[in-house]
Amino acid sequence: MKTAIVTGASGNMGQAVIKKFIDEGYKVIGTVVPNDPVPMDPIAIGLPADKLDKVVVDLMNEDDSAKFVNDVTSKYGSVDAAVLTVGGFAMGSVAETKTSDIAKQYKLNFETAYNVARPVFVQMMKQNSGRIFIIGSKPGLNSVNSKGMVAYGLAKSLIFRLAELMNAEAKGTNVVVSVIVPSTIDTPQNRKSMPDADPTKWVKPEAIADVIYFYCTDAATVLREPVIKVYNNS
Repeated sequence: MKTAIVTGASGNMGQAVIKKFIDEGYKVIGTVVPNDPVPMDPIAIGLPADKLDKVVVDLMNEDDSAKFVNDVTSKYGSVDAAVLTVGGFAMGSVAETKTSDIAKQYKLNFETAYNVARPVFVQMMKQNSGRIFIIGSKPGLNSVNSKGMVAYGLAKSLIFRLAELMNAEAKGTNVVVSVIVPSTIDTPQNRKSMPDADPTKWVKPEAIADVIYFYCTDAATVLREPVIKVYNNS
């Protein structure tokens, strides 16, 4: 059985990715933060209890994150896919953004990804196979889109550089690091915060999960270094 790590398991995208990979026959190990308010009982959310392991991990702690990945590989022997959905958002122009604001976004969006991606990448290089997906953003992809979101845009931009560096090291192997760039995601929280917007133009978490899974299939084996823009009509 193939295994997948999904960070941010209790989030909208995390849950969609978990359900998709379990439906496709994967064993999924999902991380939640300490004292996560969202219950992640597999049966309660319609998933077989033996296909999902929920693990409490502080992803801002490098040692805890490395131990988590090591425990997964020790138990299951390999990691076939890792989908790193954890992150955070903040507004702020240059005038409004302090170094501490940048540091906070860096920790939320880069460190939480790097602390898992690094040990997973090392394991996948040993296996000579695997797919890592990190969630980017339009502000991280292009500075024009990060106007008014300085700290967030700077932090997310590092995700793209990380993927480039890892893919350069993995050249000639079957290890690929991809960046998923979604537009506005259709979640209850976004619908509440933007009541006048047209959610039919947004992208559903389930659609993102479908795209991520496709890049793990045999049909996508020849693809390398993809930046995957999941925009729908927004």
